[in-house]
Amino acid sequence: MHPFILLQRTNGSDTLSPLIQGFAGANMTCRVVFNQKGGVGKSTITCNLAAISAARGRRTLVIDLDPQGNSTRYLLGPRAEELDSTLVDFFKEILSYSYKPKGAAGYIHETPFDNLHLMPAHPDLEEQQGKLESRYKMFKLRDALESLEGYDALYIDTPPALNFFTRSALIAADRCLIPFDCDDFSRQALYTLLANVREIQEDHNNQLKVEGIVVNQFQSRARLPREIVNELIMEELPILKSYLSPSIRIRESHQHARPMIHFDPRHKLTTEFEALYDTLSQDTQATA
Repeated sequence: MHPFILLQRTNGSDTLSPLIQGFAGANMTCRVVFNQKGGVGKSTITCNLAAISAARGRRTLVIDLDPQGNSTRYLLGPRAEELDSTLVDFFKEILSYSYKPKGAAGYIHETPFDNLHLMPAHPDLEEQQGKLESRYKMFKLRDALESLEGYDALYIDTPPALNFFTRSALIAADRCLIPFDCDDFSRQALYTLLANVREIQEDHNNQLKVEGIVVNQFQSRARLPREIVNELIMEELPILKSYLSPSIRIRESHQHARPMIHFDPRHKLTTEFEALYDTLSQDTQATA
């Protein structure tokens, strides 16, 4: 098995809930989207799957652990620059004693989209890693997400590195999604990534399952992408059958801060995201 994550849950207001099937009493899925390589579409995949989940009536939360904040900007647009409570404040609270802590629910923001909420990133997250790691706070995110109520789905976006934040996400989740962008460098990095996730699985989270590898930027008419994907399938890696095509419309959706289901619901790429979402939903129901 190979590990990758993305979160799911239920909520009635601005709070997270017990996050996944792996946690006691929770009939929810927690997915983390993870790849140590940058530029493979983690934030795009996270936000578009979460937006589809919310559009279909599921109370959905995105947790943006990447200091670059791409998911935060994608879902909030210009508002992302004006937030006064972000994940950097959440982790500061963990590092300090507070008589009345806000808890995870205090750092959740509404987005312009029904049923879709966000725990936003901040550039200063990078500076907190050393302190959090030295005080062994890797399990605090899992504890915080378990304390939330009212969500059907949680999706965690992660930085392009195996660091404190990605380890915390892998420990918190029960399913892992791995974006893959069809080149040889990505392929070589994939084997290391799967080994790293397996280590987290064995040492810290035996509920974690590699849900699948998402083939992104797939050009069906080009020989090399087809060859690479076919070889990975022959190696029995968990390649998901719903591939995502390249399109300028996805960049336009970033610019307008509107995931594809809201930006261009009839576009081919939107249909592909919906097919991917349905594939994951079927797998979740089959293993429930």
